[in-house]
Amino acid sequence: SLARRCHHRSTAMLDVPFLPFCAFLGTLGLLCVAMVGTWCQHWRGGFSLDGSSRTFNWHPVLMVTGLVVLYGAAALVYRIPNTWSGPKLPWKVLHGSLALGAFVLTVLGLAAVFCFHNSQGTPNMYSLHSWMGLGTVLLFSCQWAAGFGAFLLPWAPAWLRALYKPIHVFFGSTILMLSVASCASGINEKLFFSLKNGTTAYKLLPAEAVFANTLGLLILIFGVLVVAALARPSWKRPDSDSPDSRQ
Repeated sequence: SLARRCHHRSTAMLDVPFLPFCAFLGTLGLLCVAMVGTWCQHWRGGFSLDGSSRTFNWHPVLMVTGLVVLYGAAALVYRIPNTWSGPKLPWKVLHGSLALGAFVLTVLGLAAVFCFHNSQGTPNMYSLHSWMGLGTVLLFSCQWAAGFGAFLLPWAPAWLRALYKPIHVFFGSTILMLSVASCASGINEKLFFSLKNGTTAYKLLPAEAVFANTLGLLILIFGVLVVAALARPSWKRPDSDSPDSRQ
């Protein structure tokens, strides 16, 4: 029928190949990292390890790089068509290694903000941003440990992997969106703290505010696109228990 043909045509128009999409997403992720680095270098005074605000600047850079961009890359490993055939173990190791790298950067980012707060006499863990961020990191820790135990260690039976897999996938997307929300709230909080005495107020939208707000929107777009890719049925690895259970 005409309606069915129109539906097929519209579906074909939306059928973006994975690899070009992945290249676009990678470019967007690198742009987010470059922009948060530029923000901290150009407007916030650069980087150091002396406990000053320049130590704090490592926090947004490491969090965006680890908890959003590298984590998003780890989440998309099993959407690469090359992973759909042959042994699955190398891809498991890559997925786990990327997630571990994201976790290491995240811990260093937490260390930077705690070091800054302690050296300045600022209380830790009082804002919604800090609660959300630490909760995300703790959930990420549990996710990585459970995934390592269920999918990489040889003791886990096939039925346990099958039972835990949808839980692992669900929390993977949840952690990414919590990471995006934490980054967006952190950017907003930093602008409120910084753009006041002796500077152009945040409400007057100076260049720094425009730049950082844009960064927040790009991080949000990156997260939404990763979750959309994870949810797309045609990009999911064909489910086959036999190779997995033999490893």
